[in-house]
Amino acid sequence: MPSSRPRQRKRIPSFRSEQEEREFWETHDTTDYVDWSQGRIVRFPNLKPSTTTISLRLPTPLLADLKALANKRDVPYQSLLKVFVAERLAAEQQLPNKRLPRTSGRAAQRRALRAGGR
Repeated sequence: MPSSRPRQRKRIPSFRSEQEEREFWETHDTTDYVDWSQGRIVRFPNLKPSTTTISLRLPTPLLADLKALANKRDVPYQSLLKVFVAERLAAEQQLPNKRLPRTSGRAAQRRALRAGGR
């Protein structure tokens, strides 16, 4: 009769950096190290994603249009810009071999901003 002994798990090594840990998990299966049947759902309500400050040069008229649209929606313009970037990125990821049409010129940029405001 087979034994119902729990499976022996490997010990998770210590890592010197996040990069080293990332590389390890990219090449190893977690089921050898973790008993996922004992897992629980955990919520971290106060956890905020890390952000990085960047410098972005925008044409003055484009920035003015962005600020006007954000004001109309009663949201900070930087938050609105983040939403637009996230939406575009998601759309690009949905089209693996196709690119969305590029916009150029101020009129096209305004149309793109208005289209995002449905």
